[in-house]
Amino acid sequence: MSFLRSLLVSTPLIVLSTVVLGIVSMSTALFDRSGNAAHRVARVWARALLAVSFIRVCCTGTEKLDPTGSYVFVANHASYMDIPAVMAVLPQQFRFFAKKGLYRIPFLGWHLRWAGHLPVDRSNARNSLKSMSAGAQAIHDRGISVLLFPEGGRSPEGLREFREGAAYIAIKAGVPVVPVGIVGMRELLPMDSIHIRSGKVQVRIGAPIPTQGLKAAGRSELTERLYEEIRALVG
Repeated sequence: MSFLRSLLVSTPLIVLSTVVLGIVSMSTALFDRSGNAAHRVARVWARALLAVSFIRVCCTGTEKLDPTGSYVFVANHASYMDIPAVMAVLPQQFRFFAKKGLYRIPFLGWHLRWAGHLPVDRSNARNSLKSMSAGAQAIHDRGISVLLFPEGGRSPEGLREFREGAAYIAIKAGVPVVPVGIVGMRELLPMDSIHIRSGKVQVRIGAPIPTQGLKAAGRSELTERLYEEIRALVG
């Protein structure tokens, strides 16, 4: 019964919501290049996806955030539904880093650019570093927040080793980095599965970690701290 509900109800409604709200988001981005309107639409999309999937998200720790502050949010990643979960409950406006190649795709690339998301070139280490530096400058200049998954992809179990990019960006931008733990989503939509189960998920926001005064050379130590903080949040 759960699988049939996922296949015949949740999946078609997810596709419909994504198409309709994607068009709405692109339309708003035409008139608001700050990306703020597009993010508000994306938040509606995220809540719609969770609703049609019968997933309830409980968030704790938002009181630790300054509503006007800029942050680098760092979260564990186990499921395709992690992004809707975080987007639905996080009070901050935030942007993503997207592969540079996606910006060359008609419609998708236009939307990414208009919505204010940040390109990253992963063709080699030098270009990747330049992209992260440019992203950090954009965070500083535009006063925005960003969300990154430092594992570099979804993890089938536990936590993968964290990459240092998120720590580097936070240090270069001079903004606090915030650990975020997503608990329970892996069980509802595991990797390589199309069966979306109903249930409850927790998004746990940790205390912001200041980066003022830190040097880029300290990114390894900060990455280790983030790993331990997120491991404690999801444990």
